[in-house]
Amino acid sequence: MKFTLKVTKPELLNTDILCLFVWENEIKRSLLPLPKNILTHIEEGINAEDFKGSKNDFIVLSSKGLISSYKLILAGLGKKSDFNLGILMEQIAKTIRKVRENKGVKIGLVFVSDWSDIMGTQRTAQAIVEASNLAAYQFMKYKSGEESKNLRPIEEVIINIHPAGLAAAEQGIYLGRIMSRATNYSRDLVNEPPRLTTPAFLADEALKIAKNSSGTIKAAVLEEDEIEKAGMEAFLGVSRGSDELPKFIILRYKNPHAKKKIVVAGKGITFDTGGLSLKSPEHMETMKLDMAGAASVLGIFSALAELKPSVEAVGMIAACENMPSGKALKPGDILRAVNGKTIEVLNTDAEGRLTLADVLSYAVKKEKPDEIIDLATLTGACMIALGQDIAGIFGNNENLLTQLEKSAKESGEKIWRLPLEKGYKDLIKSHIADVKNIGTGKYAGAITAALFLEEFINKTSWAHLDIAGPAYMEKDTPINPKGGAGFGVRLILHYFNSI
Repeated sequence: MKFTLKVTKPELLNTDILCLFVWENEIKRSLLPLPKNILTHIEEGINAEDFKGSKNDFIVLSSKGLISSYKLILAGLGKKSDFNLGILMEQIAKTIRKVRENKGVKIGLVFVSDWSDIMGTQRTAQAIVEASNLAAYQFMKYKSGEESKNLRPIEEVIINIHPAGLAAAEQGIYLGRIMSRATNYSRDLVNEPPRLTTPAFLADEALKIAKNSSGTIKAAVLEEDEIEKAGMEAFLGVSRGSDELPKFIILRYKNPHAKKKIVVAGKGITFDTGGLSLKSPEHMETMKLDMAGAASVLGIFSALAELKPSVEAVGMIAACENMPSGKALKPGDILRAVNGKTIEVLNTDAEGRLTLADVLSYAVKKEKPDEIIDLATLTGACMIALGQDIAGIFGNNENLLTQLEKSAKESGEKIWRLPLEKGYKDLIKSHIADVKNIGTGKYAGAITAALFLEEFINKTSWAHLDIAGPAYMEKDTPINPKGGAGFGVRLILHYFNSI
């Protein structure tokens, strides 16, 4: 999708559809940029449809040749006093979907001056681009019928803007393109079938990112023998039930003016059957999504060469399948992680934390980073607690957590802080090993999983994002179509860009 800025009168934009945004109870003021002849026509449509300008209000009108665009869409913004970035992105996304329903290919969008006052021109333009590209995303690769043939993607969005905002809006468009493209790339990876997205496939994607970065990104892949030499017994324990060989993927980016060294780790279970603790068929249907954390790490690194944040970033992915077989990990087995801690495995379906135990302790030992952030579809318990739109965040450093919460608001990706309740540590104590991989009883599953991970980060500043809910949409939302959501990509990129 192409984005163009144009300084002109809205009625002169030559597009299929002109999109206008209006405040609730301020409809006339919102439409002041338009000439009187079209205003009369719009008022008739507003009265006929009982349009109030609330967040769910939309009307589509023919322009009757009164302006250069063929159709008009009026989209309500709700009350100005309630307005924020999340509402803007949601309304832009809904508008893009309305445009697609009306088969618009080239559209005009009138930039509301109030948006600049509330959020700044650059951030507003960036949000418009991100929301537009994310809402327009469709994974049609495997559609072979009329549905794919009749698809008419939106080709261009012309943003009508005041000349004073041009420079800031250009920068916003630039950033929005980078972040939305990275998110959609991550979505593609999650949406592909698991017969394709093997550990070797993820490793190849990492190498492609490095190759396409003109030397900015470096990538390395450790094979099974190297993983064994590194002491990653927990990771190898999970992988040994599968015919697909494990891959330990490392990506590196370093700005010469880096202010921090940050490891970003992504859970990379490319298909999760549960192993010998086998999942039921209905719980296995979408388990290609269990590498969503890894897909987010790849999405993040795909953007760094263009974004150029002032950080040193190291991406780490322990990629493998969790499959049942005669060689598979058994309940009752004991594994040793890189940091020497032993783990009693009581449930082979709590496998992501086993691979992350090695990733985190390897990162601490080899990289000595200032911060570690992990993204993992770790627990159904977190999804039950927070629903499908919100990720849980845990951590041991107040400043890091606060900065990530700020970046979540900036990106429109929702997170909610959950406690690392020390009193629950007894729930993961083992009588024959240092720790066990599931908590005693059925309560606090997300917390005990985070407490388990904390065993492997030593004293490093660390944040854990449990993205089990928002990593994969079970139904369409305005910004996220059904399927992979690319959650965490924009959040982390916003964080990197703020440093």
